[in-house]
Amino acid sequence: MARITRATFTLLYSLLALAQLSVAASVYEKRQESTDASDSANADVATVQTSTLRAGASYPFVCSIISGTTSSSTLVHWPGSPVFKWLSSHWAATSNQVPACVVEPGKASDIAKILLTVGISRTPFAVQSGGHTTNPGWSSTKGVHISLNSLRSINYDGASQTVEIGTGLRWEEVYAALEPHGVTVVGGRVRGVGVGGFTLGGGYSWKTNQYGLTIDTVTAFELVTPLGKVVKVTQRSDSALFSGLKGGGNNFGIVTKITLKTVPQGPVWGGSMTYMDPATLPLVNAATAKFAANVTDPKASILNTVSFYQGAPLVNIAMFYDGPNPPAGIFDDFLSIPAVAGGSGTQTYLEKVNSSPSNDTYGFRNYFGTVPVPKYSPKFLDIVSNLSVTIGNELSSKSLVFMTLVNEPFLPSILSHSNSGATAYPWNRSKVYTPFNIFLSWADPAQDKVFEAAVKKIQDTLYATLAEEGERNLDGVPLYSNYAMWDTPVSRLYGPSLPGLKLLKLRVDPLNVMSLAGGFKI
Repeated sequence: MARITRATFTLLYSLLALAQLSVAASVYEKRQESTDASDSANADVATVQTSTLRAGASYPFVCSIISGTTSSSTLVHWPGSPVFKWLSSHWAATSNQVPACVVEPGKASDIAKILLTVGISRTPFAVQSGGHTTNPGWSSTKGVHISLNSLRSINYDGASQTVEIGTGLRWEEVYAALEPHGVTVVGGRVRGVGVGGFTLGGGYSWKTNQYGLTIDTVTAFELVTPLGKVVKVTQRSDSALFSGLKGGGNNFGIVTKITLKTVPQGPVWGGSMTYMDPATLPLVNAATAKFAANVTDPKASILNTVSFYQGAPLVNIAMFYDGPNPPAGIFDDFLSIPAVAGGSGTQTYLEKVNSSPSNDTYGFRNYFGTVPVPKYSPKFLDIVSNLSVTIGNELSSKSLVFMTLVNEPFLPSILSHSNSGATAYPWNRSKVYTPFNIFLSWADPAQDKVFEAAVKKIQDTLYATLAEEGERNLDGVPLYSNYAMWDTPVSRLYGPSLPGLKLLKLRVDPLNVMSLAGGFKI
């Protein structure tokens, strides 16, 4: 192939960018004149996709255009490079695909050029922050893989009590940088999770009982729009887009920085107890139901994780108190039950987060699933324990590696902390539905369909259990997208807010560029 000079790249890029902006303006004007939002949007997108903007260029050629038009701070990694493999890998092997190249942008202005290029050529692309999703194709592609790994800035402002963080970071890195300042943020509970996707999905934290979801503490987003603009989005600058980014995923562009409120952070108390004796499991379930119903101290939180081990359920209780020692009585029921392993004590917040075994299943095939749970009754917890045995035995011969069903109780007041209007998730804040997590891990790719069916079987059983307890309208309540399976209808995620989010997306992304990336598409 003849070598293409940088001058040729620049000229081609400029012409394509002008075409992109021209067609985008035309599409948006047509949309504004239409009386039928949905039909008009679909027709306009179809027109664009079949127009001369569909360059038909090969994916490697598009990678070459990106390499030739971005600055020296942006790197393009090709197959065969160790960096290529590292930056395109995921915690879950089910999320992996082999892209044509990995683009590692060093600044937002280069991402703007990248989005214009993939948008014009209609090249599939992926955006990866931490890569902790399990859904196939959510942050992977066979086209252009955009790794945010180099966007790692952390700028703490003590005067405003905020921190601006790059979306290439993981939460433990943010906590470590803030620890010397005696502050932290409302972020992930386990290590290895990227700040980008976690925040754009909502974000549940050890500190959620005190301060709400992660999105409730966001004051600004730096966003690269699909039309190639770098903008700072706040409640004041664009309230609709600010709300849409809070739970709306990657539908509106690529977020490169997030500004969060910081909160004071000193020593915490953390504990973990593991129970295997079948005689003790009803006691653990009773203690969990009691904690969920009666403990109102917002500094206290637990995770009840039911696993399947050697043909029997195994339960782990992770305990957290935002202070050096919990008041008497909060965790006593758990600590008094005979356990096979455990310990507790005063530690730093970073030590608590890093103590999680979340990376133990790195590289295996993993799926998440979820059910919105309004309360954790003894009956519901017993059904969860029974499911771990039933489903665990069914999957043991199918290369099952690990299985966890995670009960995540929170206070009913956690959705009252938002002070900046509506959020895409949860679209209704009148009642809390906690994000029960289903996690299956296995080794054999030939068993993918078996494990998909198992996740759905668990979901269906738990929905039926909640219906028996009087919860009749769970199909119409907010569902946490960070746990939801890939085939979940977006109407389940965004409810009656969906039409407004569609209009917002058409304003920000009239050429539907973000549909070329994975994720739940509005």
